[in-house]
Amino acid sequence: MTQTAAIIGGGVIGGGWAARFLLNGWDVRVFDPDPEAARKIGDVLANARRSLPGLLDVALPPEGQLSFHDTIAEAVTGAIWIQESVPERLQIKHDSFAAIQRACDPRAVIGSSTSGFKPSQLQQNAQDRGQILVCHPFNPVYLLPLVEVVSTAQNPSELIETAKGILSRVGMHPLHLKKEIDAHVADRFLEAVWREALWLVKDGIATTEEIDDAIRYGFGIRWAQMGLFETYRVAGGEAGMKHFMAQFGPALQWPWTKLMDVPEFTEELVDLIAGQSDAQSGHHTIRELERIRDNNLVAMMRALKTQDWGAGALLGAQEKAIRQGSELGQTAGDIRDPAAPVLTVHRAVPLDWTDYNGHMNEAKYLQAFGDATDRFMELIGCDAAYIASGGSYFTAETHIRHIDEVNAGALIEIRTRVLGGGGKKMHLWHEMYEGARLLATGEHFLLHVSLETRRACDASPALDAALRRFADAQADLSPPDGAGRSIGAPR
Repeated sequence: MTQTAAIIGGGVIGGGWAARFLLNGWDVRVFDPDPEAARKIGDVLANARRSLPGLLDVALPPEGQLSFHDTIAEAVTGAIWIQESVPERLQIKHDSFAAIQRACDPRAVIGSSTSGFKPSQLQQNAQDRGQILVCHPFNPVYLLPLVEVVSTAQNPSELIETAKGILSRVGMHPLHLKKEIDAHVADRFLEAVWREALWLVKDGIATTEEIDDAIRYGFGIRWAQMGLFETYRVAGGEAGMKHFMAQFGPALQWPWTKLMDVPEFTEELVDLIAGQSDAQSGHHTIRELERIRDNNLVAMMRALKTQDWGAGALLGAQEKAIRQGSELGQTAGDIRDPAAPVLTVHRAVPLDWTDYNGHMNEAKYLQAFGDATDRFMELIGCDAAYIASGGSYFTAETHIRHIDEVNAGALIEIRTRVLGGGGKKMHLWHEMYEGARLLATGEHFLLHVSLETRRACDASPALDAALRRFADAQADLSPPDGAGRSIGAPR
């Protein structure tokens, strides 16, 4: 059953929320009085559609329905999640909450994207204070997983757990702050760094580009995967955090920063910073910078996924949940018709799988078919536990035919047949499709191997029986076009 989210305020943050929910299969209802709201959210969605699906190695749920409404009351109808992203003026937020609560389901979660107001301030004069939480995201909302969930004693524990569960299911990390403070946690760090950067520019110590270089080539990369305290723990060497604190603690007494002092925002300072920023980045449009940012974030987060670390671990957990609820989560016993080709891959082609022509490159075809082989091996019982016991399949031969072009963002699926199998051998045939369009075929011949002797040997009786079930059921099917074909043979 499709769930519904309402977005009140469709700017950059509201549009990001809309994309996050929509691309995770939710229907999204938007209220924003700006006549350009549909176009602006459309721009955000275009970026999200090209980047978010490629974070995962499994397809996201089918996209929900997006609709725009003339009143808040219309927008919140049927919504179980309502995200307020109106301008950072307390009276506007209070007016918005009043309109929301006059019309919404009393069980719905109302989250505020506020970066500065405390939840107790938002809850003032509300019809139901306990329904309103701070749910502060980070831009781009459709890619970055952190959302600061800030509650008060007015919020029932059940509502807080509901909110955290919903956010987790759309791939976010709800960081629950149980004690409120102005600007929450993350923005307080950003504000401290921002104030210091302003002084460094004003005092002529560094330009905007030099400051950005210091972050992106140095501590920013470390922070992206370990954060602050874990990074400093490592910096303490074998003695850990205690040694780090003893070694660098005295520096806290030195006049290294001006965090309690802010330079005056004169026209001269604004012009200086704006001019340096134009020189640094003005050759790109904002849309180009957004796409560059998204490409980099996708590549970094996918790299972290291979290590099951940080933001990548969240992606892995989301993939697992999606697989378990789909055909890709089936066991061999769940498959009632072993004569039918088996779905082994269902995913979007990520941005980093394409070459200079904008097409999926040769290595990624092999990776996709390799993933299909791995999934089929897992299906018949050659899983991590079996491999740990000392047996596995090694690929002996592969032949790939490139039938049609594949571009980034294409939703592909691979279906797998067994052309032969039993004993030491497994002969697989993969077909890759985008919709009804055949993109490529992959033929793989594998041998079962003892990981102790590194020699071919018979599979276990259970594994052999599971493989023969598919091989025998598919033995009478017509041979697939291209099977056994060598390079250069007639098509």
